[in-house]
Amino acid sequence: MNDVRKKLWEPSEEWIKNAEATRFIKYVNQNYGQDLNGGKDLYKFSVEKIEDFWDAMWKFSEIIASKPYDKVVEDLSVFPGTKWFPGAMLNFAENLLKYKDDQLAFVFQGETKISKQITYAELNKIVARLAKSLKEAGVKLGDRVVSYIPNLIETPVAMLAGAVIGATWASCGAELQPNAVIDRFSQIEPKVLFTVDGYFYRDQVFDIRENAKAVVDAIPSIEKVVVVSYVTQGKCDVSGIPKAVNWEDFISPDEDPPLEFEQLPFDHPIYVMFSSGTTGKPKCMVQSTGGVLINHLKELILSTDCKRSDVLNYITAPSWMMWNWLISGLAVGCTIFIYDGNPLYPNPLRFFELIEKHKVTIFGTSAAYIHYLMGLGVKPAEKYDLSALREISQTASTLSPEGFEYVYREIKKDLYFNSISGGTDINGCFAGAIPILPVYSGELQGRALAMKVESYNDNAEPVEDEQAELVCEAPAPSMPIYFWGDDDNMTKYKAAYFGHFKGTGKNVWRHGDYIVIHSDTGGITFWGRSDAVLKPSGVRIGTAEIYNVVEQLPEISDSLVIGQQWEGDIRIVMFVLLNEAYELTDELKTKIQQTIREKTSPRHVPKLIYAAPSDGIPYTFSNKKVEIAVTKIIHGIEITNRSALRNPESLNFYMEMKDKLK
Repeated sequence: MNDVRKKLWEPSEEWIKNAEATRFIKYVNQNYGQDLNGGKDLYKFSVEKIEDFWDAMWKFSEIIASKPYDKVVEDLSVFPGTKWFPGAMLNFAENLLKYKDDQLAFVFQGETKISKQITYAELNKIVARLAKSLKEAGVKLGDRVVSYIPNLIETPVAMLAGAVIGATWASCGAELQPNAVIDRFSQIEPKVLFTVDGYFYRDQVFDIRENAKAVVDAIPSIEKVVVVSYVTQGKCDVSGIPKAVNWEDFISPDEDPPLEFEQLPFDHPIYVMFSSGTTGKPKCMVQSTGGVLINHLKELILSTDCKRSDVLNYITAPSWMMWNWLISGLAVGCTIFIYDGNPLYPNPLRFFELIEKHKVTIFGTSAAYIHYLMGLGVKPAEKYDLSALREISQTASTLSPEGFEYVYREIKKDLYFNSISGGTDINGCFAGAIPILPVYSGELQGRALAMKVESYNDNAEPVEDEQAELVCEAPAPSMPIYFWGDDDNMTKYKAAYFGHFKGTGKNVWRHGDYIVIHSDTGGITFWGRSDAVLKPSGVRIGTAEIYNVVEQLPEISDSLVIGQQWEGDIRIVMFVLLNEAYELTDELKTKIQQTIREKTSPRHVPKLIYAAPSDGIPYTFSNKKVEIAVTKIIHGIEITNRSALRNPESLNFYMEMKDKLK
């Protein structure tokens, strides 16, 4: 494991003074009898005084509610299943639409084709019109409204319109195949589906109306389909989709209907989020109105330091929880820059051109994107004016220490680099940003505020400075309220998160990440999913330890490692995707093995190395490598849910490799 962790950034006195976290610390000190001084004190307060922290967060962020809460939380020892903010009545959309002025709410860019924008005043009006239409279409409290649509302005408009009247929202990006959409939506029986005629990717048009028809044919609960025209000029032809109507014909002609926000309990379902589904049918995780709202406000305001003056972006799609997170930026009142298409098209630096043009201040991306740019050796700082950019946020998979250093060396020397990690399950973070603390290479800055995170060894003992399981020892508001279709005892819910350490007598949420908590800095290094951990000779190795080394080599653009059962042990097998003009020669294999041995240990060295075809590394729709599916294939276990992958055809290569590896 690379233990050289360089300090890359220290917040200036001016930065700390102007940070929202500093303002919050002052608020807590004045109102809760504390004497907090800095980020580490703030975290300590947030987990030792959980009720006070969330009470302060509600008041500090000025959540709008028609009825106050009776108490913050019923019983923190009830885990899972405690009740948060009982008695409160509020509406999710009302909190995201509290600004009604002429500041831009959304700026949209559809690859190289289409640009649009909308102000907060205009957003309020269009949401009111669509909410009226949904109500007239028979959508009632608790009905599901869903979308199979790209990252357009119409997508959050539809979500907000449903939230106004108390509907529950779920979404899939247009890039998903129909089977994957059906697997998700059929479980929750939606009443209305929003979809689109098609989308652009690398300037090609992908018409998805046939896909939408397949979804509607398979889900009898859908009563109305609303089709947005995106790739078509004017209204598109919707005659091939049952129960379909054009967006323009569905939305109320009333130019200024009143916005009447349905007042709902804190734990009213706002979102159904779906697990990746790589190991079976996707789980349907139901999340609460208040839980998502207050958690997103915590992360946007205190952790991301987002303000009204910011232009906020994340490269995301409606299939990924970062879309939900991004849209909550409306509650802060910032301008949200949304993008649909390939962020590397028509050239790898396209997004920096857009950052310069739209003066994006907070740019969100993935480790894969940064590693790709680093592999090309491009230097955005030399070509673009990035003076407005003050923060880069990164998530999805583990970023190498070299990736951190690349950001500061080639993108911008003085910015806040905010690496975060959490999950769809909580619509937020377990670890990441505390923007008034330094940034070290390869480290997330610390545990997320109010998340009582520890790393447990196999004996369920909290440990530091060694690789172990990420657990959370206390409940938090955005944890799912239940799984759709689970029984009254929450059997599936408890099995998903609370079973792993049950035999030790510890009742903790085990998330499935393999981490190191550093005792000196308090930062956290992520080493991959713990269910994909390699165990040669019984020694646990996180897959990211190997990726961080091999993907620095100029010959390698991507890689995948698995553990294969072999002669009573586990041997590491590696698949590499080669950059153009390179071949996997014996010399290159030796170089890979020697580099891994020198930078990690002899146990990390793969026994076998194979070249994967282009697009041969399987990924989920949220940009995470899928080691488990490949491991199953190599061991002769059938994969039943290929549609959960962004590139399911990549698995064909491993089917062919299965016999070779016997």
